[in-house]
Amino acid sequence: MTDPAPPTDRLANGTFAPGNPGKAKGTRWKQSRAAEQLLEGESEALTRKAIEMAKAGDTTALRLCLERLVPARKDRTIEFELPSVTTAADHPIALGAILSGVATGEITPAEAHALSGVLEQHRRALETADIDERLRAIEERQNG
Repeated sequence: MTDPAPPTDRLANGTFAPGNPGKAKGTRWKQSRAAEQLLEGESEALTRKAIEMAKAGDTTALRLCLERLVPARKDRTIEFELPSVTTAADHPIALGAILSGVATGEITPAEAHALSGVLEQHRRALETADIDERLRAIEERQNG
């Protein structure tokens, strides 16, 4: 007996063929959809029951309720003093302060990366505003 031919979207080794997009983004498992259908209209009653169980001392229900009320933080606040940054000329000074903070161990490289990203967004906003202002001035001169 011979092995059946692999599906057309897969190669002989079982991997997806080039250009095959796989599942569409956002596709959910059948089990997830089935569970959602079973729970449809029951969320309020289930939530109330979990709260009652937590109040009655069920530590698992209590943890579940607390995790929903106060989710675990994915990052922490960075306590680091940056110099005031209001113009593009302030950016090198702020980046120097970040570099110094990493060098002295005041902030981690990952925190420095996050702060630098915020500064980059600020720089882009300043740049966009400057371009808009210059464009308006050019248009006024041409139309005026």
